[in-house]
Amino acid sequence: MKIASFNVNSVRRRVPHIVGFLQRAEPDMVFLQELKCQTAEMPTLEFEALGYRCHAVGQTGGRNGVAVLSRIPYELVLERLPGEPEDAQARYIEVAAQGINIAGIYLPNGNSGGDEGYAYKLRWIERLRVLAADRLDTFTPFAILGDFNVCPTDLDMAEGTLRATDALCRPETRAAWRALEHIGYTDALRALHPREVIYTYWDYGAAFDQHRGLRIDHALLSPDLAERLGGCRVDTSPRSEEQPSDHTPLLVELQ
Repeated sequence: MKIASFNVNSVRRRVPHIVGFLQRAEPDMVFLQELKCQTAEMPTLEFEALGYRCHAVGQTGGRNGVAVLSRIPYELVLERLPGEPEDAQARYIEVAAQGINIAGIYLPNGNSGGDEGYAYKLRWIERLRVLAADRLDTFTPFAILGDFNVCPTDLDMAEGTLRATDALCRPETRAAWRALEHIGYTDALRALHPREVIYTYWDYGAAFDQHRGLRIDHALLSPDLAERLGGCRVDTSPRSEEQPSDHTPLLVELQ
């Protein structure tokens, strides 16, 4: 089973990039983030033509948004992350397929909205940790893929790209990430590439050509899925195309 994550930074503008990725990588399931459209505005025809069924969770105002594209059967589990009923931001989708649950997330950046914006980020990660712990308690194989907006270590960011006070690398952010790992989840890419300099995001401008990026798109696997991990890689091809997203896909293979 091959699953992927791709922050597309406006799905309607990136249809050619997504189609090219689907044709080249042939993933079974892809989780998209930052759709920047309402649910009804989600483009589907091009993906359906390739055999991918789409379920989108858009947001009024054209912000955020997540979706799943799948060529294998699945059941929808959740469209919202539990724990804060008043939270209307479209940042979470979870499906069940082939005996496992898979979540696609767009974790808050935390750099906007002042102290409350950062507090929301930390609350969101804690809510995710609680749900992830529950999946372990119920013996549900669980994978979490998406844009976490977290650089877990200094290896995950090019020197000089972020200040120490940036919400992506603040000590509190990294501690919240480690809390997810410590309950039993494995960072799929680092399990196979522990010391390689690998990025999934590059700011627009010269950052991509200069390889000055960040690793903020991740896949966390429950112990039973970590045992099935056969591969994890970043596909930089979409980032090198015309008018790309500032992110590029992450692919995980489960045996």
